[in-house]
Amino acid sequence: MKKALLVISFGTSYHETLKNNIESCEQQLASVFPDRELFRAFTSGMIIRKLCQRDNIHIDNPHDALTRLLHAGYNDVAIQCLHIINGDEYEKVLHEVEKFRPHFKRLVIGAPLLSHFDDYLQLMRALRHQLPVLTENECIVFMGHGTEHHAFSAYACLDHLMSHYHFPARVGAVESYPELPLIIKGLKEQGIRKVYLMPLMLVAGDHAINDMASNEEGSWKTQLEKAGIVAIPWLQGLGENPKIRQMFVDHLTCALNAQEGV
Repeated sequence: MKKALLVISFGTSYHETLKNNIESCEQQLASVFPDRELFRAFTSGMIIRKLCQRDNIHIDNPHDALTRLLHAGYNDVAIQCLHIINGDEYEKVLHEVEKFRPHFKRLVIGAPLLSHFDDYLQLMRALRHQLPVLTENECIVFMGHGTEHHAFSAYACLDHLMSHYHFPARVGAVESYPELPLIIKGLKEQGIRKVYLMPLMLVAGDHAINDMASNEEGSWKTQLEKAGIVAIPWLQGLGENPKIRQMFVDHLTCALNAQEGV
């Protein structure tokens, strides 16, 4: 059979971030599934349009990528999403997969990063490998994207588990709960005087650069410093962490094995 590996992410318009995070994930997946030809798709129409208009670079959305694979004669397609939670972006992909499923002999999709309870524990273990050295009264504040989708609860779950396992970090979200004021309140109660701001996102893109790390009014850095807490940006996307990339590999391997009845 003609086999394909389709790696789908939200996307980014920052070339260095694309290379360090998305391409790194793609290459780690491709190295584990060498019998499959690698393809890429983004779920963000805004980023796809920006790359096309600004750089004349064409990236498929999931529908176009699956159409392309179908017309090219691929009949065994393994998809891995690089999304963090099972939210709107992942559901976009699932919708397309179900539409195309009858047209392929085999069509398998691996789950997002935080899909099962063990994923949360494994993510904490993986994150320890990219944390700065912390001293007394210091911790990490992770910025998640957030969503109006009910999967927003994943951020609160991770924050709660970090507290339970004494992991030196808090988790907030830009667009949903837990909100930054709640995180700041908790930091003050803990006596934290300095934090490192890190994105809980695949890439360190617009949200990390502007909403998290900038000196603009309303950024997380500015709000923390107004609250008397020193905030140091640590701009590293999750895709730069090889242990997190391996989690995506494991999710796709699990999906393929389950489909085979292994």
